[in-house]
Amino acid sequence: MQFRKCRIILVLLAVSGCFSSGQTQSGSGAGIEGVITFGPTQGGPIRPDVPGSKPLANAMFVVENEKRAVASFTTDDQGRFRISLAPGHYTVSMNGKKHRIGYYGPFDVDVVAGRKTKVQWECDTGIR
Repeated sequence: MQFRKCRIILVLLAVSGCFSSGQTQSGSGAGIEGVITFGPTQGGPIRPDVPGSKPLANAMFVVENEKRAVASFTTDDQGRFRISLAPGHYTVSMNGKKHRIGYYGPFDVDVVAGRKTKVQWECDTGIR
């Protein structure tokens, strides 16, 4: 019972932190936007008539600064995303993919005040 109460409190704190950081960051115009793809999508040589990568659709990524996770986002069906962040240096990794086959981040990105930093990241599936 005590564990459940602590868990509920932690979830409420996390949600309220997201709302307060979102209000602070959204007015600045700063953040990152772009597209994330993954490939190769099949083993063996890539044929000229078949794309070597595809959009990474509906994938959740975590954004961290040097101290902690500060935000998260989910790509759309075309692998695109946009997130508002305060200026600074961040690393972005796919949620839950840190110790598995393939490379899904971390990707480093610097956010500058007043503009969205445009990125195009390709995740490596590890298929060969």
